[in-house]
Amino acid sequence: MTRTAVVTGATGGIGTAIVRALAARGDRVLAVGRSAVKLAALASPQVVPVVLDLTDPIELPRPLTELERLDALVHCAGIAEVASVEESPPTLWQNTFAVNVMAPAELTRGMLPALRAANGSVVFINIADGMHAVANWSAYVASKAALKEFAGSLRAEEHLRVTSIYPSGVDTELLQEVRAKFGRPYDPDACVRPETLASLVIIALDCPADAQVTELTVRPAPA
Repeated sequence: MTRTAVVTGATGGIGTAIVRALAARGDRVLAVGRSAVKLAALASPQVVPVVLDLTDPIELPRPLTELERLDALVHCAGIAEVASVEESPPTLWQNTFAVNVMAPAELTRGMLPALRAANGSVVFINIADGMHAVANWSAYVASKAALKEFAGSLRAEEHLRVTSIYPSGVDTELLQEVRAKFGRPYDPDACVRPETLASLVIIALDCPADAQVTELTVRPAPA
């Protein structure tokens, strides 16, 4: 039976790598993103584009609600605005929590019947392990702390394998932008490649039935 996966943030660096890795091994992948143009570039016989603005995730598109079985739900989408507490208006907090917390919660809730039917897995791409209370990044780190707690509660409630992955320094445009805003250097050669992180997601998904990877910390290898 062909495995089915849903990947959010599919047009970002990490999400695209995960979509391609899953499709390459024969999975049917529903690639969720906001840009129809960028999603079209990912489309293939194995990849179904699903347009969804995660700042308003209340009504799920039909391709998601019609799924009867779902083997894997991978949450990659995220907002990581750099701003001080003083410069973070309610709209920034609302959008950050909508995309980073509410959307994963609502998509997971909507997908639960299909996940249960397949005894599926849910993967959350979180923040770098140990990162908290970061100056000028309060909305982002607060949202990722909430995402961690949501993942733990889901694991406690459901007979599903739930994995939180904590990657540090993945070579993406988003990381380059964030480091520029913080005034920090960016060296892609000192980062984890998105394809490497995607391979670790697949390892977590393919864990033997008698075990699960609950948390996985990923850091660049020593120079």
